[in-house]
Amino acid sequence: MKQSQKGEFYGQTNKTINLEGITLTDTVYTHDKVDWHYHKNAYFTFILEGNVIEGNKKEIYNCSAGDLLFHNWQEPHYNIKPEGFTRGFHIEIEEEWFSELDFKTKDLQGSIKIADPDLKFLLYKIFRETKENESSTLLSIQTLLLETLSKMIHHQKNNSQKKPNWVSELNNILNDQFSDSLSLDYLSKQLHIHPVHLSRDFSKYFNSGLGEYIRKIKIQKSLELISQKKLDLTAIAFECGFSDQSHFTRCFKEINGITPSQYRKILLD
Repeated sequence: MKQSQKGEFYGQTNKTINLEGITLTDTVYTHDKVDWHYHKNAYFTFILEGNVIEGNKKEIYNCSAGDLLFHNWQEPHYNIKPEGFTRGFHIEIEEEWFSELDFKTKDLQGSIKIADPDLKFLLYKIFRETKENESSTLLSIQTLLLETLSKMIHHQKNNSQKKPNWVSELNNILNDQFSDSLSLDYLSKQLHIHPVHLSRDFSKYFNSGLGEYIRKIKIQKSLELISQKKLDLTAIAFECGFSDQSHFTRCFKEINGITPSQYRKILLD
């Protein structure tokens, strides 16, 4: 089985940034299929545009723009690229980087698809930092990466604990119906739990309020659509359940620090 070395991905490399123990690579995927292989370093894959299918020993992931994967060291997997343009942003982390920062890695899982929107937003921020070329870039990326890894481990520990059945049911409803006008009464009836119970316990399992979490899901969806050049921002706003483009812009900037048009310019530059 082939081992990929640092900075080696299967496609056309647009840009590589080598920092202290961290390698960031912006790659356009050009291979229809990449057979079983593994990478020397632990790394994140963040899909910026298009689609890719990835399989490992346990699962197969269908990924589109905005999806995030993490692989630990030497974790075997394969890739299939459907027809069309696909681009990925990779963050490789050398083992020495973890050691020098005294970061405990025993809780990092082998190969996973990360669903938490907060972690995806952090990856967008790291991607944006690679476009700044400032003296503080290394510090910013290190800080954001440590925050990402710490939150990921925290979430994995929480996910390993037994949760009420309504938690996963509610998450499915919110991700499927995020663009609808959802009410507390409707959600409570769907889950067969009291509205007070739902309001009180929601933040315990989702790390935010109900309204805030729905906005995050909407913005997460918009980030996927922004990569599609043919869609204008007004159409994206309505597709994601916002009342108008100005409301969409306010929520987007509140979460990401920049407007949707500014992000599209960075992404497609």
